[in-house]
Amino acid sequence: MIIAIDGPAAAGKGTLARKLADHYGLPYLDTGTLYRAVARTVLDAGESPQNEAAACRAAQTLDAGSLDDPRLREDETGKAASVVSAYPGVRRALLEFQRSFAHAPEGAVLDGRDIGTVIAPDADIKFFVTASPEVRALRRQLEYRGRGLDVPLEQVLEDVRRRDERDATRAEAPLKAAPDALVVDTSELNAEEVFKAAVQRIERLRGCHG
Repeated sequence: MIIAIDGPAAAGKGTLARKLADHYGLPYLDTGTLYRAVARTVLDAGESPQNEAAACRAAQTLDAGSLDDPRLREDETGKAASVVSAYPGVRRALLEFQRSFAHAPEGAVLDGRDIGTVIAPDADIKFFVTASPEVRALRRQLEYRGRGLDVPLEQVLEDVRRRDERDATRAEAPLKAAPDALVVDTSELNAEEVFKAAVQRIERLRGCHG
């Protein structure tokens, strides 16, 4: 069983993906980590994320061992990842890795921005997890505070909207819901409510195909 989960930043797709992977005993891949690793490699080399050639080289030589680097969760890395992920060469370089993971014999859960549309359009289950920009900005601000960072909500909201625009308008694999994806708005739902709704959907579909 392949479960594809897409959506914008801070919508809750990663939380849902991890809970579903645990529940069904499936391997899990946060595909955003791949782009963060590419971005971190570029930054560590002293290059700018705007340097497309440097980003493509980093993607082509990506070391899977770098995916555990705690610096991948830093805000600087996240912003750089949003830039490098728009480059067609970077996306092509990481495409096969993601597809191989998705089509492992035991199945998989993947979350990202183009899982159901590009990486695994044949996924058995597809979700598009979203929430209002204001709610997502508040969630991201709380994450920052948890790391000891005091970032004004207005600034976080501006960053969220800028990233949404970049993700939705890029030429290569823009962020959008697959036609057969279930859209889940988490603006007024907690993680457990989202998880229960997703499991109900999965079990209903499995029952239909059983």
